[in-house]
Amino acid sequence: MKKITKVYTRRGDEGKTSLVGGQRVSKASIRLESYGTVDELSSHLGLLAALLPEGHDKDMVERIQNNLFNVCTNLATDQDQTPLYPSAYLPEGEIERVEQEVDAIMEMLPEKQGFVLPGGTKEAAQAHVCRTVCRRAERRIVELAANATVSPEVLQYVNRLSDYLFVLAKKLNFIAGHSEKLWQNACD
Repeated sequence: MKKITKVYTRRGDEGKTSLVGGQRVSKASIRLESYGTVDELSSHLGLLAALLPEGHDKDMVERIQNNLFNVCTNLATDQDQTPLYPSAYLPEGEIERVEQEVDAIMEMLPEKQGFVLPGGTKEAAQAHVCRTVCRRAERRIVELAANATVSPEVLQYVNRLSDYLFVLAKKLNFIAGHSEKLWQNACD
C-alpha cells in the first residue's frame, strides 16, 4: 500500500474535490453528501466498536466498517463516466451475511409490541445513533440514484444495515438485562 505523505493538497480550497476518475465536483453535491454520510456512519460505528467487548458483535461492526469503504468508493465514482474499480464492489455474500445476522438476532429476542425509544445501555444507544445515520445515508443515496447510476447492491446493503443496527441495539439491551422503553403515545 502506498504511504500517504501529505494530508492536505490545497486542491479543495475553492469548494471542489475530485471523484474517482478525476472529475472535479462541488463539495456540496449530492454525491459527496451521500458518501460523506456513509463515512460519518463509519465513524459512529468506530465508536460503537470501541464500546463493545471483543467478540462476534465487535467483529461484525468492524467488518461493516471495512465494507463501507467499498461503498464510499462506489459512490465516489461517477459510473456514467468512469468504470468501477474492484474496490468499489462489496465482497461476495455481504448482503446475505447481514440478513443472516438480523435473522439470528431476531431468533434470540423476545417479541415486543410497539415502537422502541432509542437508548438503554451506552452500546445500544450508540447502535441506535448508527442506525439513524445509516438511514440518512440511505436517503442521500436514493437522492443520488434519482439522477445518477448507483449500484443496486449499495442501496440493498445500506438498507439491510439499518435493520441490522436496529436489532443489534435491541440485542445489546437484552443481553445486558436492560428493559427497552416503548413509545407512550400521549394522544391515546
